[in-house]
Amino acid sequence: MTMRHQASKLDRLLEPTVTALGYEFVGVENHAQGRHSLLRVYIDSEQGVTLDDCERVSQQISGVLDVEDPIRGEYTLEVSSPGLDRRLFKPEHFERFAGHKVRIRLYAPIDGRHKYNGTLQGLSDDHVVIEEDGMEISLPWSSISKANLVPDL
Repeated sequence: MTMRHQASKLDRLLEPTVTALGYEFVGVENHAQGRHSLLRVYIDSEQGVTLDDCERVSQQISGVLDVEDPIRGEYTLEVSSPGLDRRLFKPEHFERFAGHKVRIRLYAPIDGRHKYNGTLQGLSDDHVVIEEDGMEISLPWSSISKANLVPDL
């Protein structure tokens, strides 16, 4: 099972619980570490996210995970805000954050490169468009391993 397929399965399982509690479900990461893994769920809200919010969501998600048991072996559940270097999980995130600086890593190289840094232009025909050094670059969304906003500090 690919990481993207595993994430989408977890997305479908956890997103309804998070949204029912009044939060935006940003995405989920599942990092396998031997027999133990880390399941990190990102939530957001217009008011921001507090520790109490994370605890509330964690308790509800734990119940869903206990019943559905989608992860083999032991895991640690972590619920977090997306932070300043917010990871972009879904195609709509690439539209929403157009105009922001972004760092993209690919599963396999395109034109000999795995990493791209530039200003996010948006999404066009299942391609993420960025501007890098004055050039427009179009990357297939399905080829993106990881994309994060770059904080403008």
